[in-house]
Parts: sequence; structure tokens; C-alpha cells
Amino acid sequence: MKQIRNFCVIAHIDHGKSTLSDRLLQMTQTISDRDMKAQALDDMDLERERGITIKSHAIQLNYMHTDGQEYILNLIDTPGHVDFSYEVSRSIAACEGALLIVDATQGIQAQTISNLFLALEHDLEIIPILNKIDMDTAMVERVSGQIIDLIGCPEKDILHASGKTGQGVAEILTAIVDRIPPPLGDPAAPLQALIFDSIFNPFRGAIANIRILNGTLRKGDKVRFLATGNDYSADEIGVLKMDYLPKQEISAGNVGYIITGIKQSSEIKVGDTLTLADRPAEPIQGFEEVKPMVFAGIFPLDNDDFEDLRDSLEKLQLNDASLVFEPESSAALGFGFRCGFLGMLHLDIIQERLSREFNQDVITTIPNVSYRAYIRREPDTVLNVRNPTDLPEPTILDRVEEPYISAQIITETEYIGNIMNLCIEKRGILTKQHYLSPERVELNFELPLAEIVFDFYDRLKSISRGYASFDYQPLDYRASDLVKLDIKLNSENVDALSALVHRSKAEAFGRKICKKLKELLPRQQFVIAIQAAIGGKIIARETVSAMRKDVTAKCYGGDISRKRKLLEKQKAGKKKMRQFGKIEVPQKAFLDVLKLD
Repeated sequence: MKQIRNFCVIAHIDHGKSTLSDRLLQMTQTISDRDMKAQALDDMDLERERGITIKSHAIQLNYMHTDGQEYILNLIDTPGHVDFSYEVSRSIAACEGALLIVDATQGIQAQTISNLFLALEHDLEIIPILNKIDMDTAMVERVSGQIIDLIGCPEKDILHASGKTGQGVAEILTAIVDRIPPPLGDPAAPLQALIFDSIFNPFRGAIANIRILNGTLRKGDKVRFLATGNDYSADEIGVLKMDYLPKQEISAGNVGYIITGIKQSSEIKVGDTLTLADRPAEPIQGFEEVKPMVFAGIFPLDNDDFEDLRDSLEKLQLNDASLVFEPESSAALGFGFRCGFLGMLHLDIIQERLSREFNQDVITTIPNVSYRAYIRREPDTVLNVRNPTDLPEPTILDRVEEPYISAQIITETEYIGNIMNLCIEKRGILTKQHYLSPERVELNFELPLAEIVFDFYDRLKSISRGYASFDYQPLDYRASDLVKLDIKLNSENVDALSALVHRSKAEAFGRKICKKLKELLPRQQFVIAIQAAIGGKIIARETVSAMRKDVTAKCYGGDISRKRKLLEKQKAGKKKMRQFGKIEVPQKAFLDVLKLD
């Protein structure tokens, strides 16, 4: 165990974390120069296309130190976006140290601070690294000062490196061995292993990545997952290289994988404790269920694909513990699933993966957050409202509470005014303003989560010219004046377009949806009334006019009697179509309405 070091790489998005991890693989000969490619640990095409890490990736490196001894380095490359903080927290729990990467051209940003606090909560040894020092725009002295102010470390402890050129990578490897303590644990104690990640293999089932805190795991052992209480046989165990490397046993302090033949997503939970069935240990503290922040309905284009969509979501859930879903039905879209996501990027990634990996074309309803509704005559009854159609009637509703977040924004001082205006427009409350340096300021706001779901991040980047960084944590639930906004087509509700909005913004939001639908809906042979309503009150309306014949042009000599007969026939036809016809909202309309600000 003295020769083992477990560490993760944490940073704000786009600070060069994956590129630096590539250099560590190359320097330790874990991957040959011939096989080397950018973002070597990111195995999804989506990750390479977007240049981001979506899933944590673990790998074992063998490093020959200057003292002549060989060390085993277990590296976990973590995501940098705020939506994937849960994966970062589970990875941090499996390590004793962390490489904190800071971009020398951008400085300390919001997710840098957030990930640092996560690491400090677990008492990790922090190795600060100033990356991209080879860039012409690198601000080495200024950013070093920011790191010193943030961590309180001496300047000599900050390592300078470049993931692009490989400069400073050898010093990083030496610091990992010298500064990060070896893992603690008793190989003879009852088995106690943390599941920090899982992936799904179509041939072998679920594969769990584990960090063994105590005990020894051997091939063929009868193991138990404490969160579910189910027992399985360890069909294969091993360590994580570029590919899986089977072993006969893994001892305390090491990181590896286990294959038990599990096929159901509900039987493996990231953060759970693995132990021996005949000699169980205590569960590892800190396990908690994932708390989704954003909810949306996902429906197949064809209702016959419902079961295929269910299978696809279950397999995705194995690879992504943050995804939760349950069946739901819609009068407009048929059968589908109400899914919970960590944020809008997470939702976008799931849609892309459903399309690419499982060939599933889906329709997604308007995203919303989870609310709490209280009944007037039953004050102790709390209803979790994840779908606007589940909101109780106003006659029995006492109040509705919405989730608030604590938002942290770091920006240049010249953009303070615009950012404050944006947050106040989103019903935000300024709680703290702290100058990190004469040029950079940290703003803390309390904001309703629903206000940042759609366009907040894009507008923040736009008004700050890309210089502002954003991070948030859940805060609490607070009572708000929320109303259910219904969209009606010829007086019939379209439940897939319903939304819960603040009363002050209901009219503007309703007008926007009505105008968008007027552009998207095809004309029929009868008038289509598009209305936005709160209860029985119509607050916005647009009308799609009917397709009509040019009767006058076809009336030879202006024959009024013939013209009147034709108009009467048209009226009768319209009346019949209103009675028997059904307005169908085209699938493209649902997809385009989601693009509303």
C-alpha cells in the first residue's frame, strides 16, 4: 500500500484537464506514442466533438520514481461542468489527493472553487497546477497570486505546466508521489469497497468501478451491495488500464473493477458500499441518492418504440447514475417517461446519446423543475410536482414552493452592472460581493432554479463576453406566486406545452408561445385559436386563419345567390370538422417551441 497513490484531476471546464491527463499517460508509457490521441480517456464521440469530459474516467499508471521504486498511480479524470458535480464528488471520495488545474490565461473560475471545496471536505491533499503557461496570453504572476489567496499555499508549491507541450509533467508525477499520502486500510478486515462509477457492456452487463478501503476482494467471492441488499458472485475482478486487466485479487487501497453479470440498472448505485455476503462490513458514510434539478418528458416519435426507449434509458442509467426516470402519459404525445436531469447540458447530452448510441428519436417537452405543493385542508401533506399537469386545483391549493439555489459568479469588474441587471430580472437577491483582485469580483446571488433553466447561462456568457463563470448549489424551497399556464388549441388543452411560471411573467411567456405556435402550425380548412390561459382566464391569443377558396373570382358575373350557396357550404364543412376533426400539433412544433428564451 505504500507504493499506491490515488488521485483525481479537477478543474473548471476548458482549463486543459483532459490534455494534461493525456500527457501523464504518455509520460508513464501507459499508452504508446503510436496510439496517442487527444482526449485519450474520453471514449465517447460526443466528448471529443464538444471538447468536454462528460463521465469520470479511471486508469492505473505505473511510474518509476527517482528513488528507484515503482509506484502505482490510480488516476480519475473528472468532468468540469457544474451539471456533473455528483460524479466529481463520488470520484473525490475515492482518492487521497487532487490535482487542481487552473488555466493561466483565465485564472480562478467558479467551478474551480466549487471543486476545491468538495476536495477539502474530504481532506484531500491539493496540488495546485498552473496550466497553459506556454500561451502568449498567460498571466503567470497574477493567476499564481489568485491561487495563493484561494488555497493559502506558498508560491513554490504551485507547479507550472503545459498539457500541450508536456512541460512540467515530470515534476507533476514526482509531486504526486511525494505529496499525496498513501492509502490507509487493513487488508485483513471485512471487505469495504466504494462504488464510484459504473458502465454498461452489452455482452457482460454492468461493470462497477470500485475503490477498496478495507479488506481483500478475490475472484469468485460472494459479494453484497448494501444499498439494495442483493448478493452476487464476483465473476471477474481486475484493475483499470487502457483496457480491463483481470486479477485474482485486489487489496485495500487499490482501485479496480468488478463484473457480476448484473443486467438491471436499479441494482447498482454509484456511492454504494460493496462487501462480502458472509462477512459484511459497515456501509461507507456519505452515500446519498442523486437529486435531479430539471425535469422533462421524453416521448418516442412512434408509440410502438416505447419499450425500446425504456430499455435504452435503463442502459443509459447504468452509465449515468444521475439520470432518473418514471413512466408518464400525455394526451398529445402518448406514452413516455418523465426524466430528471442535473441541468440543461445533462438533458442535451442524454438526448444526443439516445440518438447516437441507441438510435432513438425522441420528443422532449418543456423542461421544468420540481415544486412542492401544499393542500389547504391538509397542511402536513406535501406533493412533489414534477409535471405541471400534477398541480392541484387552485380551490384546494394553499401554496406552492419552488427550489432556490445559491449562485456564484466570478467576472471582470466592468461587467458587474450587466450581470446584476440580469440576476435581478431573474428574481435574484444579491447576498455577497467580494473582490478577488482589483480586476475580478465574486458575486453571490440567491436565485429561483426555474429562472436559470432556459437561457440564463447563455445570456450570462453573452453580456460578459465569455469572461464570467457560473456555479451553483441547491439552497432551499421558498413560497412563490406560481401559476399553471395552459396552452389551448381550439379550447382543448395541450398538456405537453403546459408550464408552471411566476405570475409576473406568465403573460409574456404565454404570448411568446402563442406567437411561436402560430408560425409553426400548418393551416387547416378551419380557424385554429391558440390561447394561453391561467385557469379560466385567457391571457394571450393568436389565430391561424383558415384556408379559403376565392369565391368571388369563381362567381361568374357576380352571381350573389351562387356566392351565398358556396359560403353556406363552407360554413357547414367547418362546423363538421370542428365536431369530428382533431388538431394535431406537428412534432417539429414541439421541438421548436423548446427553443424559446
